[in-house]
Amino acid sequence: MTPLLELEDVHARYGHTMALHGVSLQLDEGSSLALLGANGAGKTTTLRAISGLVRKTGHVSFAGRSIARKPPEAVARLGVAHVPQGRGIIGDLSVEDNLRLGAYTRRDRAAVKADTAGVLEQFPRLGERLSQAAGTLSGGEQQMLALGRALLQRPRLLMLDEPSLGLAPLIVREIFDVLERLNREEGLAVLVVEQDAAVALQTCREACVLEVGRVVLSGPSEELAENESVRKAYLGY
Repeated sequence: MTPLLELEDVHARYGHTMALHGVSLQLDEGSSLALLGANGAGKTTTLRAISGLVRKTGHVSFAGRSIARKPPEAVARLGVAHVPQGRGIIGDLSVEDNLRLGAYTRRDRAAVKADTAGVLEQFPRLGERLSQAAGTLSGGEQQMLALGRALLQRPRLLMLDEPSLGLAPLIVREIFDVLERLNREEGLAVLVVEQDAAVALQTCREACVLEVGRVVLSGPSEELAENESVRKAYLGY
């Protein structure tokens, strides 16, 4: 079966600085993958390479089609939603208007209305703050808004970059519970970059460890959680 997402020998650079040195990975339809690694390992660049936000060489395919040379808007239209580090919400706009931006390419108004109701069911706090400026939300609420906006694209693949950054553990657990439920019940493929290795390994079925722009370990999350080097470096025991 053809993977939903496949990277083969992907190199990427910022100016003269090489950030990825031949990254290869794949993600099946309806599966979930955690990217682990220290700061500077190339995790964020990997997501940017998929989304078309960084210059790269190598093979990147989505649903059997090459996307290596496609611009970000074309990648998004194919069904890839990217929630960047820092969330990327528009603080001056209301919560409701930020959500609407997630569906700006869609014309199926009835389905958008139903999907919006589904997002507000997943994140009831957003429903209580629809008219509130997004920039006045708490950090956890802003992350929920960024995730909700991405879901309104109706993606086949949802990519998140450090969704737990700066958030309280209870909020982190709530967000990852939603991701796990969407993956399990709706078959949404999830690719997440996460410093909290414990929650990432508990949530995702597969995992990869990046070091200095290279994949050095990959496999089922349960196996990586038992790997001594992973436990010492990322799980703290």
